[in-house]
Amino acid sequence: MNDEQAENVESMPAPAQTHPTISHEPFRPTVPTEQAAEAFLRRMALRRSVREFSSRPVSRATIDAVIATANTAPSGANKAPWRFVAFQDAALKQRIRAAAEDEERKFYAGRANEEWLRDLAPLGTDPAKPFLEIAPWLIVVFKVMRDERDDRASDQVYYVNESVGIATGFLLAAIHHAGLVTLTHTPSPMKFLAEVLGRPAHERPFLLLPVGYPADGCTVPDIGRKRLDDVMVVM
Repeated sequence: MNDEQAENVESMPAPAQTHPTISHEPFRPTVPTEQAAEAFLRRMALRRSVREFSSRPVSRATIDAVIATANTAPSGANKAPWRFVAFQDAALKQRIRAAAEDEERKFYAGRANEEWLRDLAPLGTDPAKPFLEIAPWLIVVFKVMRDERDDRASDQVYYVNESVGIATGFLLAAIHHAGLVTLTHTPSPMKFLAEVLGRPAHERPFLLLPVGYPADGCTVPDIGRKRLDDVMVVM
């Protein structure tokens, strides 16, 4: 090796550090894969967005478990750029409802175009959101725009919308699996959620979820879902 080659070797970056690993322990259903998948499908097919809630209490342990499930979701560079703010305080819920309904009135009065309102018509929605006070819990999902942990290489976060969307999907499935119902409520704009809840500027509202049991006699719109052939392409 000549001097020039030696110099090039010395200037090369050091090999990437090897991080510790553990053995993967996959979930193993007690029935064949096809049966397990179909059983989960049947359970999730019962999930509906609900606007008629019971005030029946839901335990803190249940809320802890469903949010812990959401926290198992994958995320860009394992940054977990989400925050789940859960509360059942009546005064807070009242403030959230008042602010949400104010935005919703503006939405129905002019922010939404006629096509949007026609698409919403079969759902029977309007500016009134009493479920925000009736449901025993509200969970506000926030996007966290920087990593706050001291032990990470940087405070940057990646694929935030995708990561938080996946975690929210896990949360919806966990709520349903627990025998509860929810509604993906998206008042627009949602800045008031951060203000009412006193969240820092790097946390941005993503979704508002009332969580509880359905009211006695609860009904939902008589609508269907797209067929599998409409949403799936096998190449």
